[in-house]
Amino acid sequence: MNRSSSSSFRLFRFALMKCLSRRLYRYTYHRYYCSESSTTSQSRVVQLKSKLASGPSFQDFVKSSDKSHYDCNEEYEEYYITEDTTAHSQKVYFETYGCQMNVSDTETAWSILQKAGYSRTHELLEADVVLLVTCSVREKAEQTIWNRLKHLTALKKRCQKHKTSLKIGVLGCMAERLKFELLEREKLVDVLAGPDSYRDLPRLLSLAHGGQRASNVLLSLEETYADVMPVHRTLEGHSAYVSIMRGCDNMCSYCIVPFTRGRERSRPLSSIVEEVRMLSDQGVKEVTLLGQNVNSYRDLSEEQLICSKGNTKLSRGFKTMYRTKQGGLRFADLLDRVSLIDPDMRIRFTSPHPKDFPDEVLHLIQERRNICKQIHLPAQSGSSRVLHAMRRGYTREAYLELVENIRKIIPGVSLSSDFITGFCGETEDDHQQTLSLLREKTHAYHRLQDDVPVPVKQRRLEELISVFREEATKVNMAFIGSAQLVLVEGESKRTSEELCGRNDGNVKVIFPKTDLRVQPEKLQMVPIKPGDYVLVKVFEVPD
Repeated sequence: MNRSSSSSFRLFRFALMKCLSRRLYRYTYHRYYCSESSTTSQSRVVQLKSKLASGPSFQDFVKSSDKSHYDCNEEYEEYYITEDTTAHSQKVYFETYGCQMNVSDTETAWSILQKAGYSRTHELLEADVVLLVTCSVREKAEQTIWNRLKHLTALKKRCQKHKTSLKIGVLGCMAERLKFELLEREKLVDVLAGPDSYRDLPRLLSLAHGGQRASNVLLSLEETYADVMPVHRTLEGHSAYVSIMRGCDNMCSYCIVPFTRGRERSRPLSSIVEEVRMLSDQGVKEVTLLGQNVNSYRDLSEEQLICSKGNTKLSRGFKTMYRTKQGGLRFADLLDRVSLIDPDMRIRFTSPHPKDFPDEVLHLIQERRNICKQIHLPAQSGSSRVLHAMRRGYTREAYLELVENIRKIIPGVSLSSDFITGFCGETEDDHQQTLSLLREKTHAYHRLQDDVPVPVKQRRLEELISVFREEATKVNMAFIGSAQLVLVEGESKRTSEELCGRNDGNVKVIFPKTDLRVQPEKLQMVPIKPGDYVLVKVFEVPD
């Protein structure tokens, strides 16, 4: 309340009635301006009291089942509005940037808006609402979105001449990180919704349609969208992403995820099993379990789980920035349950942290035929000194020991990794250690000096990529002459005469488009289609 020198103040009278059977809202909004120093203040107070006395009674706030008793005074009838009447005629257009988690978030946000009455379009010029699901992990991704917002703002100005004003919204990590810049300083968007605020999208859009800028970027300690069934949009229905947990507690010095997506919390195991079973019934052949730190999954949804199973087990030689966690169903429990739903459905997961690979997880991956023998193991650096500055919780030696243990328990496993080059304080010796790790097989922004020159970073990156390609070629050459079970994804990008798919190790395989016999002893031929499993013999590795 703003009190001026004349002691002015505002009095509001707000009457609200919700008619449950018609999802109808009634608002009565009277505003009075008074001045305590005015000679007419007493008479205005008398008038106010008179109007309050003659205003609606308790009965006006109750919806009678007898329509004859539902007789509203015309004075209030003009204030009736439906609950978000605009939604039923609005088309929403999504653009998704960044990681697979944002793909999953798009499916969740669309599920919520679909239930609110919105329809979806894949044509930008048809849209009434454009929502960008954004990423803040890399500066380039953010710059791409800034440029896109400027383009959309120009489009919005052109559209105002022809139809109702286009509404632009930013969802996800960038909404949380740059809320002030997006909403107030640049004024490029109408709606902001952080990763934990998608349930609020119908309300935020309703406010935007009313001419206001609306924002909700609050992070939650509990939100997992467990009761929201995503609307999966998979390629020919053969694969799907399933979010199992949100947030991250690792606090790596270079990473902004804990600040844009909040603390770790996991979906109840039962809700994940239900979603995977539904996807199996729809004919989906491959499910990827998603999370910022997917293998630190820990379900505490039931009280009896909180004190069960003791402390969380880590990979040997690894530690965390936080206290050891206790209780709950772990990632091994989830993999066990999910892999039993459909023996013919491949199970993958991303993105894991090396610290969360106890032997029980590795043995389960080896034992279950449908859990893919492919593990993403982000190293980030081959230098223990740099790893310490990154706050990764392990040394070079511990990482290599984990790699050896994985290969021992899961023979033939496919391993992939992530690396950061030119990190704050990285020396030439540190860089060489990272290169040698390949051959062997954001706290930082505020606290650490970025003292590696850009040309040096670029040169090191080129060397890192060159070594990676050399080693990848060696690995791929080992497939020549082998038969690989491939899940078909669709036509190859090179030519429509070829198909492509991936083997168990997530390696892309390209093969001729041809018809195959339904069974070896029968003459009937059928075309290969996305979602089919085919056995492919590898003859060459392309450059």
